[in-house]
Amino acid sequence: MWRASKVFNKRAKGDAYEKIARHHLQKQGLKFVAQNVNFKGGEIDLIMKDDAQLVFIEVRFRQNKQFGGAAASVAYKKQQRIVLAAQLYLQKTFGNQPPSCRFDVVAIDGEDNDSQLTWLKNAFA
Repeated sequence: MWRASKVFNKRAKGDAYEKIARHHLQKQGLKFVAQNVNFKGGEIDLIMKDDAQLVFIEVRFRQNKQFGGAAASVAYKKQQRIVLAAQLYLQKTFGNQPPSCRFDVVAIDGEDNDSQLTWLKNAFA
């Protein structure tokens, strides 16, 4: 029972930070497309459009920067899983005519009123 509660709380916290990231990006002019898109091997937190460009966004939260912070936690292996999921999404959605796309990271470090949001455009390829 404790484990299920912990997982639920972690998911709820993740959803809350994804919502914060989504609203921030919408204020910057991006248009929402989808959230929590799952494919075998990977998940895309947010998909948005920046003019004609499709943007795949990884949202990361860390309470502190002890191990490099939220942005540093998007390691190469995680990037590759996101890229694979994006390729599958593009193939399924657009077939042989995929739009231009990029991979961004929204990193949130700290908690509550003491948090800092950083938007990294073209964070990886």
